[in-house]
Amino acid sequence: MTALAFPVAGLLALTAGGHLLLPFDGVTTLEGKIASKSEFFEDEKVQRILMKHGIRVHITRMGSRDIATTGFDGYDFAFPSGQPAADMIKNDRKSKNAYAKGHSAFVSPIVLATYREYAETLRDNGLARPRQGIGADGNSPLYYTLNMKRFIGLSAGGKKWSDIGIEKHRTTNGNRILAQTSNICEANHAGTYLGLVAFVENGNSVPTDNAAADRVARMIKPTLVSQGLPSEQMFKTYEVPEGKGLAPIVVVYEHQYFAYQIRQREQTGRPDSQRVLLYPSTQFLTEPEYIALTPKGDRLGELLASDEQLQRRAMELGFRVLDSSGKATSTELYRFLEDQGIPAPASAADDTKATLPSLPLLERMITSVGDCPPPNQTPETSS
Repeated sequence: MTALAFPVAGLLALTAGGHLLLPFDGVTTLEGKIASKSEFFEDEKVQRILMKHGIRVHITRMGSRDIATTGFDGYDFAFPSGQPAADMIKNDRKSKNAYAKGHSAFVSPIVLATYREYAETLRDNGLARPRQGIGADGNSPLYYTLNMKRFIGLSAGGKKWSDIGIEKHRTTNGNRILAQTSNICEANHAGTYLGLVAFVENGNSVPTDNAAADRVARMIKPTLVSQGLPSEQMFKTYEVPEGKGLAPIVVVYEHQYFAYQIRQREQTGRPDSQRVLLYPSTQFLTEPEYIALTPKGDRLGELLASDEQLQRRAMELGFRVLDSSGKATSTELYRFLEDQGIPAPASAADDTKATLPSLPLLERMITSVGDCPPPNQTPETSS
């Protein structure tokens, strides 16, 4: 885990009422445990907006499951990347009669990030088809729909990239075809991908009892654990040139890819047409939930859910922001991408929406597939 403190930018800041605020005068520092959404609080613009409200954050970075299964003494908020970990936290706090209040502000689908050669090889084999979205060269799609059933079948069957013609695209890779995740025992995106694979392999339905969960877990375990040592920095690996050989397909959040393309557009004048997205034909929308653990933390949660500047910045960082009714909307995000010279993906009406198993069954499957140690929540004093 990594603890990060964010310094105050500049000598002076403005409060919400427009008054000058000295760097350490009237500023509340909040302690939080955050998973992949730490990049939101690392953003300098977000930090400046929060300073206007007299708030500074100090975060400890860890996987979503670790956030949910370790103690909360001294913390004002927790921000796991998905609903399963959030539910674990809220259930634990309720059992201890401890303070907990949830806030939702934005969402991001689980996607598979890859490189053009691999996407086109899957396309050659009938596993991927282009979606709307034209790359920087004017005729190369940035987005594809991936047939999840057939993709999982290739991986489960032990097929290698060299078996399906990767050489046609001037690339050599004799490794097994699979989507790489971070540690299933720690990361929300990995646990969610497990749930998605389980849904597909169980005939597009969720396991509903222990016997079914155990059966499906046994079925999918060889595929999900065959990837070797997982990386804690999946998207950073994807960004560097070596990523193409190390992990040609990685499970990430959509907003990470959009944020990368926005940076590329700012730095080079065009999006990166060689890095593309595979949208699973069976999709799951992750819903990160900010959980206030103290009244001080609740103030930040309310800002995340209602402050227009913070919501605008979240969209600029690639998130789908929730509207006033609490529903995810892509319209503003896609319009922003187009304004930045980045094609937006089209929705596919025939995509299947995946559902995760109940929390106890999902935990059972994660523990089984990942050989994870059981949750060991540290006793704490109620706040």
